[in-house]
Amino acid sequence: MTGHAHPVFARVYARVRPTLDEQGVAEHRKRLLDGLAGRVVDVGAGDGGNFPHYPAEVTGLVAVEPEPYLRARAESAAFAAAVPVEVVNGTADRLPLTDDSVDAVVASLVLCTVPDQAVALAEAFRVLRPGGELRFYEHVAAEPDSRLDRVQRLADATIWSWFSGGCHVHRDTAAAITTAGFTITDLDSFTFGPNPASPHILGRAIRPA
Repeated sequence: MTGHAHPVFARVYARVRPTLDEQGVAEHRKRLLDGLAGRVVDVGAGDGGNFPHYPAEVTGLVAVEPEPYLRARAESAAFAAAVPVEVVNGTADRLPLTDDSVDAVVASLVLCTVPDQAVALAEAFRVLRPGGELRFYEHVAAEPDSRLDRVQRLADATIWSWFSGGCHVHRDTAAAITTAGFTITDLDSFTFGPNPASPHILGRAIRPA
């Protein structure tokens, strides 16, 4: 999410998110968060859909969410979480955390919405301790010159971003992560969902020590 309220999208998302989880997103969340430990920040935490999947080894979770409706729902979800959760107001481009202060940064379906991926990833790099992990699960640009590539470009140029709360479907997020200084150690590419946002990546990257 960006720093602006998206009241219609937020309510639609909160309504359909459990159904999407049942259709496979929950399994992606589990893979994304498997093995995490220590202090973690979840950037763009939404309504707290990731909370049930954090392992017990996470000693503290800072859930950053700027959208008021979703943040309120995340605060409610935090009470049922198996790990300590602090829900805070903030944006990906100005994380309310000090330098080198977390063991992992989680970006789950958020780097499509940020105004500037380079700025958001620089913030993730800043707050992450050297040697810490960036976990990412994002939908991304299709293969260049494919039919879906053309559909994505058209979607981004028309009403898709407005309809979907600021989402952009045509971003090379893996390249942006590498450009930001991270080293990708694990990357899975797959298709999920019959729409312009169907190409996905899920993986891990480290901030070099």
